[in-house]
Amino acid sequence: MSDISTATPSEAFELLLAGNQRFVTNAPEHPNQDATRRAEIAPGQQPFAVLFGCSDSRLAAEIIFDRGLGDLFVVRTAGHVVGAEVLGSIEYGVDVLGCPLVVVLGHDSCGAVGAACAALEDGMAPAGYIRDVVERVTPSVLAARAAGRVEPQEVLAEHVRHTVDLLLDRSRVLAEKVAAGQAAVVGLCYRLADGSAQLVAARGLDTHVATAS
Repeated sequence: MSDISTATPSEAFELLLAGNQRFVTNAPEHPNQDATRRAEIAPGQQPFAVLFGCSDSRLAAEIIFDRGLGDLFVVRTAGHVVGAEVLGSIEYGVDVLGCPLVVVLGHDSCGAVGAACAALEDGMAPAGYIRDVVERVTPSVLAARAAGRVEPQEVLAEHVRHTVDLLLDRSRVLAEKVAAGQAAVVGLCYRLADGSAQLVAARGLDTHVATAS
């Protein structure tokens, strides 16, 4: 694409996958990371995707997807739990900035998911506001167990899918954009060891793109 600011949902997703593949194979291009790009976007931003991911320090979006300044509108919380601030930020990215793609990014060895599993096992919840994070992850863990998915990767994938559905359920703005074909919401699971991002959920994405991924 010559102009990523006009990308369709499928094109935006393909851009992300291509960048992640460069990162995995240790062939990054580091696009849009120079002074020219800095000056170019100073008057305004036109990112091609909203990246809603876990706050984990090993999940730096622009690095693992080999992108640069102005490419991604990033929202992060521990365990990618959803609150009003998150929904407002994502709606801003889609409705005001025109992002055609929203990505929910989870990862293996997630502390929030692990803490939710542990709390269900021993009945001991963390103190302070960490408890709130764990409680928001717990429904995903319960859903995974109810479906017989007990392996860590299966629980993670369930939490990512649950988050995708939650965004569309709670945000009318996002749901309408997806229904109109103007945006897509996808869920990815990131593997810390090899750096790859695997598709586990897709709403509003072309079928052939989702299947090929």
